[in-house]
Amino acid sequence: MVDRSSQSSTPVPTDALSEVLQDFRLSGVNYGRCELRDPWSIAFPQQQLLRFHFVSEGPCWIHTEAQGWQELQHGDLVLLPQGVEHRLASKPDVVGDSLKSCQVTKFGGNVCEVVQEGTGATSTLFCGSMALDANALNPLIALMPPIIRGCDVAGNDPVVGPLLAAMTVEASQPQIGSATVLSRMADVLVARLIRCWVNCSGASTSGWLAAIRDPHIGRALAAMHRDPGRDWTLETLAGVAGQSRSIFAERFSAILGEGAARYLTRLRMQLARELLGQNMSVAKVASQLGYESEASFARAFKRITSVSPGVVRRTISGRTDIEFGL
Repeated sequence: MVDRSSQSSTPVPTDALSEVLQDFRLSGVNYGRCELRDPWSIAFPQQQLLRFHFVSEGPCWIHTEAQGWQELQHGDLVLLPQGVEHRLASKPDVVGDSLKSCQVTKFGGNVCEVVQEGTGATSTLFCGSMALDANALNPLIALMPPIIRGCDVAGNDPVVGPLLAAMTVEASQPQIGSATVLSRMADVLVARLIRCWVNCSGASTSGWLAAIRDPHIGRALAAMHRDPGRDWTLETLAGVAGQSRSIFAERFSAILGEGAARYLTRLRMQLARELLGQNMSVAKVASQLGYESEASFARAFKRITSVSPGVVRRTISGRTDIEFGL
């Protein structure tokens, strides 16, 4: 008999994606308001962070390896979920890196203004780099295309258009607290863009996207991502999913191609790499991810990644710094 008393006080969400997105927040956010005179061009290196660019006014083109040059219009927003290398420019034929000649003014925290003087047409952009607080979104972000244009999905969500219009007003008429207001708008906008993409990306029958859409497996998947350090068993996960142990195990493996225990271990090791990269001690990472001892965690980590957690901590620690979202 499965004990569901621990879940009795928690309302069951209407779908797993809603549960994932209810924890959606942007963290480590770096914002830059850019006022640039034509001609200008700025290169953005690859970063393992989500990036976005919002065009408040003026000419702007974006280049990615996957899609080449694309023209952006007034009020356009582009989202780069995996932070791929790209370039923004007033025209495709502008070369060089204008950021070196720009005047950069910090406004406290990670907010700044970037200005390039000149006599050409003015482009006003709002650029951001950010991490995600919701670990449950990491696999979904990995599945998304390298670049998503807000205008491409605006027709599927009546709120996206007004949000973009509101960001245009806020970015073009900055006041006290504008950075905070824009960051809250960005939370909502990015969450809705992600949801639009999920709804429009086809009806796959296997993989993570199919799992998060499944009314039973999706609940269990979201629960594991939200609390990876909990002592999950097949029974407790089946209880979250509202299925019997055998049906849940069979369905989980059929959709994701591996058992729930293997999936949870891989998830924990992925999160462990991130935490070790933030200079967290091996012992603290082990405790946070539900391991009874540092030794048992180290064995699991090496089995999955082929290296020890100490080596990873020394190798990648401190490499996640970003500057001004640029």
